[in-house]
Amino acid sequence: MIKVALLSRWHVHADDYAGNVKENDNMSIEVVWDEEVERGEGWANELNVPFEQDLEVVLANPDIDAVIVNTPTNMHKEVIIAAAKHKKHIFTEKVLAFTVQDAEEIYAAVQEAGVKLMVSLPRLTDNNFLYAEKSINEGWIGKVTMVRCRFAHNGGVAPEGQENGWLPARFYDKEQTGGGAMIDLGAHPIYLTNRLAGKAAGVYARLHKANSTTVDDNSALLVDYESGALGIIETSFVSNGSPFQLELYGTEGTLRISDDKIHINSANIKSQDLTEVLPALPMPMVQWVNAIKTGAPPTITKEDVINLTLINEAAVKSHDEGRRIEL
Repeated sequence: MIKVALLSRWHVHADDYAGNVKENDNMSIEVVWDEEVERGEGWANELNVPFEQDLEVVLANPDIDAVIVNTPTNMHKEVIIAAAKHKKHIFTEKVLAFTVQDAEEIYAAVQEAGVKLMVSLPRLTDNNFLYAEKSINEGWIGKVTMVRCRFAHNGGVAPEGQENGWLPARFYDKEQTGGGAMIDLGAHPIYLTNRLAGKAAGVYARLHKANSTTVDDNSALLVDYESGALGIIETSFVSNGSPFQLELYGTEGTLRISDDKIHINSANIKSQDLTEVLPALPMPMVQWVNAIKTGAPPTITKEDVINLTLINEAAVKSHDEGRRIEL
């Protein structure tokens, strides 16, 4: 049994991860820590486990095998490296860090400690992404010339008579988050596009404030890839009813996925032969548990995590300086 400490309820997915642990026969929640005591105590009471105010006490406990980190992103480096030094396996919400240098330092600490780190990039396990990947690997669309991916919601739109949308106000604290829609929700289309298009060569970003005054809430990236493909990455906190969209354009075909609906045109093969749904891969937390128990390598890799941060870091610089950033 992997005994887990939950570190912070700051992120909106913290409850989801707690639920994942409770549903997994290989794991148990033993203790809660939170940088905000009142929030942490409330969560511990809901979960019927102890609350510990001192993070060092949690990490020094030899009965704790692993931690799930949902702190503000600006605390990731400090908390994750501390956990690694105490030989705790680590699952964390994306993004790992604000800079590639910080991300590399985290991985160095993890490697030195010999523990397993998993960053939650769940859409890399989704059957729609796997279908898109297969369409490239099988040559159905030929040479990829463009990838467009959009992921957006209306969490920043306040209903009439209310001050805020359903996203918590802390998601607009630039010091804690490092940004807004692009670094958070935009992480998903970034890491998907990176996987499909290859190594990035340059980034041009528009991190726009539509309703927000502190962080971007309606943003887009144009990414050049060494493969010759262009990536168009879109995200928003102020888009109502926007479906998840993934589009691949190539010299011999086109693939369009909107939510779970797949449409493919190929010069080589009849479309009706290509729309069989592929089975999804295990979710990130399941892969993390398997890695801890058996050493099985996860399909979500260090390269995925570092390249996500690389694009985010370049996007901020591009927007601030109003120019394309060479990578």
